[in-house]
Amino acid sequence: MKNFINLKDISVKDLRKILDDAKQRKSKRRKLSTLEADKDKPLKGKLFIQMYEKESSRTRLSFHIAIRQLGARSITVKSEELHLGKGGESLADTAKILSTYGDGFMLRTDSDKKINEFKKHMTVPIINGLSPSSHPTQILSDVFTIEEIKKKPISKLQICWIGDGNNNVINSLIEASVKLSFKLNIGCPRKYEPKKILLNWAKKNKGKIQIFNYSIKAAAGSDVVFTDKVISMNDKVNKFKKLKDFKKFKVNSKVMKFAKRDAIFLHCLPRGDEVSDDVFLGKQSKVWQQALNRVHVQKSILLYCLNKLR
Repeated sequence: MKNFINLKDISVKDLRKILDDAKQRKSKRRKLSTLEADKDKPLKGKLFIQMYEKESSRTRLSFHIAIRQLGARSITVKSEELHLGKGGESLADTAKILSTYGDGFMLRTDSDKKINEFKKHMTVPIINGLSPSSHPTQILSDVFTIEEIKKKPISKLQICWIGDGNNNVINSLIEASVKLSFKLNIGCPRKYEPKKILLNWAKKNKGKIQIFNYSIKAAAGSDVVFTDKVISMNDKVNKFKKLKDFKKFKVNSKVMKFAKRDAIFLHCLPRGDEVSDDVFLGKQSKVWQQALNRVHVQKSILLYCLNKLR
């Protein structure tokens, strides 16, 4: 049994095994419809429990499809319908109950403390579908998409992030950059740079990360340009002020011209004003392929957690 909570806690060997398995499984599904199971049905008879404490479109849909394609079934429970430390039942007891009924648990939560508490008491794997500090399933899927399009290891590419330097997506991207040894440029306003503790960890582990306070400098010579909503789901800030602070960090055609000519644009969605329509809807944008690949990579993550990777 293995958990999938933060990329920094997973070995490079295992991350590569997940990516390789996803590539093989995707190629074998070309003639299958969305809800047809893979021919080997590796998780037949298994039940996965999902719980969403935050809004979700891609994570919810992609996990449902991924579980179905592996031959398993899923049930989604609402947090307000469970005790979760209320009504006389401790969080530890809830974790044990979930472990009794299911073979795995996918949690999309508004609390890092909660996901760690579940981890302590569950006897089945727990997958982080998003937490305030981490979005590992998103970023590993993005790595898959980049390598699929560029047809080379991400370690040979330069990746650029333009936007808030301190949210769950960039945190996981920083962890991935260290684990998979790729160059990462981060373009953000000075007061929105990544947390020092994470940058220090990256430096200690030979990360190739540069911080720029100008979007054009961050994008220069990059193979991939990422961005995300300026106001994320976890933000408890003055939204008007933050949007004003990021006015010069919009990804538009001018910014993309400083990246390589064959650079691609990625966005984890949903989008806001942080990207112009001509970029988001343009030829360099691969956001729909990026979203679909969540299914394929999450299948391999599920197999990893249950020690079923080939």
